[in-house]
Amino acid sequence: MFDEIRTQAQAAVTELLAEAKLQAGELLVIGCSSSEIVGERIGRGSSLEAAQAVCDGIIPVLRAHGVFLAAQCCEHLNRALIIERAAAEKYGYEPVNVRPWAHAGGSFATTVWEQMESPVAVEHIRAAAGMDIGDTLIGMHLKEVAVPLRLSVKRIGRANLVCARTRPKFIGGERAQYVDALK
Repeated sequence: MFDEIRTQAQAAVTELLAEAKLQAGELLVIGCSSSEIVGERIGRGSSLEAAQAVCDGIIPVLRAHGVFLAAQCCEHLNRALIIERAAAEKYGYEPVNVRPWAHAGGSFATTVWEQMESPVAVEHIRAAAGMDIGDTLIGMHLKEVAVPLRLSVKRIGRANLVCARTRPKFIGGERAQYVDALK
């Protein structure tokens, strides 16, 4: 089961990076309910094993592309995010004093914390793309114009998978000219 979860997570993040055209140094927010992955109701069956399988699939791909991971914590930590200190410094995000654990922050954020070189928690980010595993509601952490992505991977384990990229706002109306690369 956990090998399948790792494979699904790896395939999903690989496809998302390609579809969203993420560049090195950009942020990808991931909300992940390990409970939903193993077939339980969100917040009711936290699984460090499922979270580890997702991390094993996702983290090597993100590192290979130079994309920063932002792991969303659960509502017990007000959906704070775990990111590398280097990302916080690059984007000017102020760290807050909290460390996730399985029952406050969730298994995924806890596992990410343990695998990062220098993790910090922050309250707000504006990510270029996002992956929502298990209906965790990541939209508040995306840049303003989110565009849904339909990936070939629809689920990770038993959890729904919803992904999005962002794009700059179109302004100026019918006489404006737009840059195709930014659509």
